[in-house]
Amino acid sequence: MEGTTGRSKSEMESGSTSNNNESHIAFKEGPWFGQFKNGSNPWMARYVYGLIFLASNLLAWAVRDYGRNAFPEMERLKNCQGGRGCLGAEGVLRVSLGCFAFYFVMFLSTAGTSSLYNCRDTWHSGWWSVKIGLWIALTATAFLVPTFIIQIYGEIAHFGAGVFLLVQLVSVISFITWLNDCCQPDKTEDKCHIHVMLLATAAYIICIVGIIMMYVWYAPEPSCLLNIFFITWTLVLIQLMTSVSLHPKVNAGILTPGLMGLYIVFICWCAIRSEPAGENCIRKAEASNRTDWLTIISFIVALLAMVIATFSTGIDSQCFQVKKEAPVGDAVPYGYGFFHFVFATGAMYFAMLLIGWNTHHIIKKWTIDVGWTSTWVRIVNEWLAVCVYLWMLVAPVILLRCRQTNESA
Repeated sequence: MEGTTGRSKSEMESGSTSNNNESHIAFKEGPWFGQFKNGSNPWMARYVYGLIFLASNLLAWAVRDYGRNAFPEMERLKNCQGGRGCLGAEGVLRVSLGCFAFYFVMFLSTAGTSSLYNCRDTWHSGWWSVKIGLWIALTATAFLVPTFIIQIYGEIAHFGAGVFLLVQLVSVISFITWLNDCCQPDKTEDKCHIHVMLLATAAYIICIVGIIMMYVWYAPEPSCLLNIFFITWTLVLIQLMTSVSLHPKVNAGILTPGLMGLYIVFICWCAIRSEPAGENCIRKAEASNRTDWLTIISFIVALLAMVIATFSTGIDSQCFQVKKEAPVGDAVPYGYGFFHFVFATGAMYFAMLLIGWNTHHIIKKWTIDVGWTSTWVRIVNEWLAVCVYLWMLVAPVILLRCRQTNESA
């Protein structure tokens, strides 16, 4: 009897678990609205979080550029000091604080989630009316806190934005390394060598063309010493990465330094583009002083690129792991805690872009990430990217030599 009872209990438990899994599978295979309503698809949930993040970006931009016309009632708030404390750069920080608080709450409530079909997985993938209401409430509350708290948050946001750039940097290098490993499997070796050479050649050609164009656009005169230094040093760093990668003791191939070259050329271009308008070394700087369709398109592209970068970095929860592993069984498809942590630091990052990394800097309408502080942040990020990449190449050689020395001793 006891054996029969135990067997029936186990069968009931396995049956209930099977029915639970089948219901989740049915939800995931159903229409997208059903998946959204029932919170059964964490892959779809990430897009909703991305849309919330995009809405915060747009709200921060609207408060900065059109706050006095679009939100005149803010001037009556006690903490706004006639609009000065809730509009402009401080208004951006208040929206950023609300967005950061929302994703930080989500980080605390989902960190450590390892399996699907539990309450924290449901909270991450569902309960959208509650979470959207929470986001709105936290954003509204940010406009009620005293000014000195916003100033403290602005200082902390500099550090948080730096953390975001570091995480994004590691994610990019991890992706480049993964792509290089995928292009060099054991099978069909000859065919893969051709693909690697074509990709590497294309990458180096684009790097050279990009550097030449930067010399033409941003260093038209010999007196443009700073821009010449930025561009020339980028070329030197590409040569350095290639030399170290091709060293016999490293032997990392030619593809990864080519892709890293594309990355640092892009960062260098963004850094020089961040220089304030009106500089003699920026060709057509006079035209950049007025808002035209090209300025608006550049702003929209930069804003979307920042949102996409945050989104893509957030789902790469394995970029800090030595060995990437695919989720098995009912394991979560990506780290929920890491995902929300990246978005929380991304909230600080978009605030720094919209105020030019300076709370006292006046930003022109339809501009993003403009100012000398922004320029140097980009340049330091470029140099740091090269240092991290070179360390990833050299570290295994150094560790191997140290191990051999210890064994011989």
